[in-house]
Amino acid sequence: MIPAQVYEKSLRSFLEPILSYLDDPSVSEVMINGPEHIYVERRGQLSRVDARFASHEALLSALRNIAQFVGRPLDAYHPILEGRLPDGSRIEALLPPISPDGPSVAIRRFSKDTLTIEKLLAFGSLTPDASSLLAALVAAKQNIIVSGGTGSGKTSLLNCLSSFIPETERVVVIEDARELQLQQAHVVQLEGRPADARGKGQVTIRDLFKATLRMRPDRIVVGEIRGGEALELIQAMTSGHGGCMSTVHASYPKDALARLETMALMSGVELPLPALRSQIGSAIDIIVQVGRVRDGSRRLTHISEVLGCDEHNRYQLQDLFVLEQAEHEPLDAQRPDALRGEHARRPALLPTGVLPACLEAIRIHGHDLPPAVYGAAKRRQR
Repeated sequence: MIPAQVYEKSLRSFLEPILSYLDDPSVSEVMINGPEHIYVERRGQLSRVDARFASHEALLSALRNIAQFVGRPLDAYHPILEGRLPDGSRIEALLPPISPDGPSVAIRRFSKDTLTIEKLLAFGSLTPDASSLLAALVAAKQNIIVSGGTGSGKTSLLNCLSSFIPETERVVVIEDARELQLQQAHVVQLEGRPADARGKGQVTIRDLFKATLRMRPDRIVVGEIRGGEALELIQAMTSGHGGCMSTVHASYPKDALARLETMALMSGVELPLPALRSQIGSAIDIIVQVGRVRDGSRRLTHISEVLGCDEHNRYQLQDLFVLEQAEHEPLDAQRPDALRGEHARRPALLPTGVLPACLEAIRIHGHDLPPAVYGAAKRRQR
């Protein structure tokens, strides 16, 4: 067997045209549209760079080398490659004929610096009041879904939320490709496996989930829900496994519930839609919505509580925090006067004045809401 360090050295030589960007901590993603069109993302902004591969064959050689490293087939019969580079960066590559203009590649860089709640507060992506609420919700074992679009920071936020899990609990993490970096001492990390070139050996998220339920988890964390495993997660949430967390691709909190519904229907289990909606409404407690704002930064936009379904079988949600314009945000005295008008009123994640229905559970677990939430509730009642 070839040692991993030999593979890594070989990969770096094949990826030499983009190596400087893979080593640049300010670059979050590298996108390759054929050998001559390469883009990078920095701080949420895309820009084309001068780097290029010598030819289609040079790019294909790099991808074949990566496929060999991750142990997955890559040819005309298997034109999609998913895997991780030696540093943990995630790669998705598409070959002709499904990518007619040449190989298309997206590399999501793996950050060696673990994102923390403190860093989110420093970046302005989160406020101290919202952080206090999230800590209370996690401690109270509310089932939480982090919702957002591609590249919105769902996995990073899930990492941060996991820091609120008590050290005394056993956490089982299930992922297609390992990305989460939980800091707890008692973590069982499980990773799915695709089929080999002969179509054998596949281990799906659903397989891992069924095994997990017999491993005495205090919490189950699923990196991303992408298919029929949604039904297993929903059923676990409604059968006593509180404090589950996962992510889903959706643009708004209510859309996240619709996505879960659609993916649960992909499970192959024939379940009447009213019964499924009732289960989802009962299983999911909190949806944390993340997204990009106009300047390209990632921000929390909603913390919403799911209240179940109404008499017409429609999901009922209430927003606890929403990203909106602050009415009396002070001017930044450090900014030049010419820029004060532009930056004087920046969106802020503010409490809506709605008290969560799970308030009693929060208090039972020794937490309470931040004073700003109670203050907003008083103003709302006037």
